[in-house]
Amino acid sequence: MAVSMENGVFVLALLVASAFFYRSIARLRQAIALGQPADRSDRPKERWATMARVAMGQSKMGARPVAAFLHLLVYVGFVLINIEMLEILADGLLGTHRLFSGVLGPLYPVAIGFFEMLSVLVLLGCVFFLLRRSVWKVQRLNHPDLEGFPRKDAYIILYTEVCLMAALLVMNSSEAAATGHGFFVSNHLTFLYTGLDIHTLHWVERGAWWFHLIGILLFLNYLPFSKHFHIVLAFPNTYFSKLTPKGQLDSMPSVTHEVKAMLDPSYVPPVTDIPARFGAKDVNDLRWINLLNAFTCTECGRCTSECPANQTGKKLSPRRIMMATRDRAETYKPEDGLSLLDHGISREELWACTSCNACTEACPIGIDPLDIIIQMRQYIVMEESGAPLGVQSMMTNIENNGAPWPFAQADRGSWTSE
Repeated sequence: MAVSMENGVFVLALLVASAFFYRSIARLRQAIALGQPADRSDRPKERWATMARVAMGQSKMGARPVAAFLHLLVYVGFVLINIEMLEILADGLLGTHRLFSGVLGPLYPVAIGFFEMLSVLVLLGCVFFLLRRSVWKVQRLNHPDLEGFPRKDAYIILYTEVCLMAALLVMNSSEAAATGHGFFVSNHLTFLYTGLDIHTLHWVERGAWWFHLIGILLFLNYLPFSKHFHIVLAFPNTYFSKLTPKGQLDSMPSVTHEVKAMLDPSYVPPVTDIPARFGAKDVNDLRWINLLNAFTCTECGRCTSECPANQTGKKLSPRRIMMATRDRAETYKPEDGLSLLDHGISREELWACTSCNACTEACPIGIDPLDIIIQMRQYIVMEESGAPLGVQSMMTNIENNGAPWPFAQADRGSWTSE
């Protein structure tokens, strides 16, 4: 009877967690679907290779080797350890205990011992990351961008991972103390239970088992609200990332057709190509890939730490560009009178950008803040004629003189005679 009740509670917890997770994913898909179409289906072989190299191989993390190694350790370790969740799920559904021990035979202690070693390494990695944030105060991890929930979010995830790894070790070591049969790490932790009887050890083991299970289900449902959902979104984000040169700006088809019509009076532009808006004022004007970028952002701050505008005291922070875009997509209501421009991202930030692509180069998962900046600049210039005076003068000079400077083409070489 106790086993069937435990199974019922297990199934109920699994169903509730799955329903909430499905709802969160539906909300996320709805937010990304606000964006305009963008064709990223070309060169599939190159896209698969990019995803394997950048998302799985974490090839762009190497600029900071210590952090890269520990991140790889925590990421791979956490993913591999949760293979054990398959056994927990099977045991919970079938009312068994360590079902896979009968399937794997002598390989089972080796597998669990490997998972235990990974648990210890993940614990050490999380402790290191906590020290970087709270003791060593790494600047990009304590930037004003992260005030409020973003800073708390990082601590929540790190503390959660520490608790989950600890629960796994407690589960195994309490069982080892009760039965005398443990694994590589848990065999050395049985001293923690000196003086406890078999009945108490059983409840410790069951408590740790349930704590690990409920913790994983809660973690799963917390992820869609957290920057750490990049552990899932990094794969589609890198697959659909931009493959053309980073400095290459996309031509606006409507403008291209207008230029062709000016050069060739017989050219008739397609009527359906007229956009509802030039550039982007709000998240529904951006491309869907921009919104996927925003939800994938890890908030690591590598983009901002490499940004020359930010380094020289300008207001621009590429990380904040992505965070503001994500926040607006999550709360978007056409009737609220708000927009990403001015209410989420200021014009000062947009015009501080030098378009150098340092942020896109630095991002470890292929996010492109510059694309959002360029689209919003296009709106300001083409819809509002609101470019700063210096930019307006430059564009007028280019139109009239073929160069940004206010000198006629005939006088351009006059400096050589001085």
